Amino acid sequence: MLRLLLASGIMASALSAVPPQPEARAEAPIGAARAVHGTGQQTGGRTSQDGTGANQDDGKGDDKDGADNVLTVAVSQSVDSLSPFLAQRLVSTSVHRLIYEYLTNYDPGDARPVPGLATSWSPSPDKLTWTYTIRRDSAWSDGRPVTAEDAAWTFSKMMKDPNAATANGSFTANFAEVSAPDPATLVIRLKKPQANMTALDVPIVPKHIWEKVGDFSTFNNDTEFPIVGNGPFVLTDFKVDRYIRLKPNKDFWRGAPKFDELVFRYYKDGDAAVAALRKGEVSFVPNLTPAQASSLENAENIKVNDAPGRRFFALAANPGARAKNGGRFGSGHPALLDPVVRKALFHAVDRRTIVDKVFQGHAVEGEGYIPPRFAPYFWKPDASQRIAHDPAKAAALLDAAGYRKNGSGKRTDKDGRPLDFRILCHATDPNDKAVGKYLQEWWGDLGIGLKVDCLDNVSDPWLKGDYDLAFDGWSVNPDPDFVLSIHTCAALPATPGGTGATDNFICDERFDRLYAQQAMEYDTARRGDLVRQMQSRLYDTGLMNVMVYPNALEAYRTDQIESITTMPEAAGNLYGQDGYWSWWSAEPAAAGRAASGGGGSSAAVAIGIGISVVLVIAVGVLTSRRRRATADDRE
Repeated sequence: MLRLLLASGIMASALSAVPPQPEARAEAPIGAARAVHGTGQQTGGRTSQDGTGANQDDGKGDDKDGADNVLTVAVSQSVDSLSPFLAQRLVSTSVHRLIYEYLTNYDPGDARPVPGLATSWSPSPDKLTWTYTIRRDSAWSDGRPVTAEDAAWTFSKMMKDPNAATANGSFTANFAEVSAPDPATLVIRLKKPQANMTALDVPIVPKHIWEKVGDFSTFNNDTEFPIVGNGPFVLTDFKVDRYIRLKPNKDFWRGAPKFDELVFRYYKDGDAAVAALRKGEVSFVPNLTPAQASSLENAENIKVNDAPGRRFFALAANPGARAKNGGRFGSGHPALLDPVVRKALFHAVDRRTIVDKVFQGHAVEGEGYIPPRFAPYFWKPDASQRIAHDPAKAAALLDAAGYRKNGSGKRTDKDGRPLDFRILCHATDPNDKAVGKYLQEWWGDLGIGLKVDCLDNVSDPWLKGDYDLAFDGWSVNPDPDFVLSIHTCAALPATPGGTGATDNFICDERFDRLYAQQAMEYDTARRGDLVRQMQSRLYDTGLMNVMVYPNALEAYRTDQIESITTMPEAAGNLYGQDGYWSWWSAEPAAAGRAASGGGGSSAAVAIGIGISVVLVIAVGVLTSRRRRATADDRE
């Protein structure tokens, strides 16, 4: 996510009804986090997303921005679905945060749960029944009141229809019953305690609209506009790989956004997006390369934001694609089923070189699965466990396991077949390509071949299991439950060819046991310890190797955006936040305000959780990405 130094006031009175809650929650994208192939919502979602077919704006016809005061954001990731029941990519889940309220939100200062659609919540003494008070000052954009029945219907639909649980089913898998005894009261009864009940990253949808939907597996919510929602924005138009248009919700309970229109416009080529920023054709560009960021540092009317991110950049090994019914599919290389081979490959990876040469210092070396930004859950291996850069050890491991070099210098398996692997690479992500070249060199020295398959659409081969390795990444949420759930056996597709929430077909009994334990643990310290044990287990399997935690590198025009809230405020990101703070808080520069007559109500900013948007005063260069396509695939 993105960052700038801001200040915000949190009104104690707005939070007084909220009981102490366990720290929690991973996009989204944007998100599951959700994930990086091309699915995954969450807010905690995957890192990269497909930018398939993204077009530059031609300034003609329905591509032309219609409002005088427009905040235009350049994106490269394709929308996988506008249905919050299906969407997993960061761009999609970020849009859902703008058009639908969740029960709770995250404070932009410290990411603690704060009121969203629910004004307060409380558990029963046994933690098996949670009662939420639904605000009475929220209305759907078609004028109908929002009630607890909308929330109850949303969750119940996910419980009863597997297709409606595609993106966010992990949140409701433990629900026994959901009811709305009156318009302002939502009651969720659990089968067993569930630690993320203040971090249910599920968009609440209008029952009167969605109960008309037949097949939730195919309905993408992209046929009728404007889309009925109750968030700070209303989605008014959408063209695949061209643009997403949103207008302020003038009746939003926190107050209307200040810009007349928010547009996400597609640029498949990052340099074209940067050129558009320079010319003032777009207001904001995320996911900059270090070279692009450097070229903008001294550009007139442009601010570069460089801060620790919520994403990780990893290597994922295909563990053998499988379904819950035991069916095997895909074409993963059988040698990667051997943990010795995976460990040897990762011993040959030089993380320091990736940080210095690929990210040019705008990242930190990877350790565990959860980025250091989320301190309660961050983990790093000790010296004896760490798979450090050691090419000699990699070669020795392979030799000892019977993978020796032949007369041509090619490493072969026990049947004499050469070890030649494929790695899925996002064509729109220069980091994938650059790291791919290093891997070819490092693994080539071991006698192992590597074909770097850079595709516009990596989702299809990924879902089919037709890969050996892949560049992976997710945006992690303050509560890590979702980004952990995608590596459980329950996330596998039901049958070969089906769609599950799995990131990489991982199914490990020990990991699952720990997941079940942390999911029920309300004590923050004990839960943190369980989450660290999960990361340790995932690390030891060698199926996920986190190489770096990239900074959020992004830039915006100061002659279009006067101030904007980062998350966290002290040094955070703007794009792909765990909330809607950036685009909701954005203040137009003086010229834009004059053109629009001032936009929304400034007084409204002081209500709700009491965020006072303050002028961004510094962008520090701090050195401390639901499925895949570009660097912001999953949320």
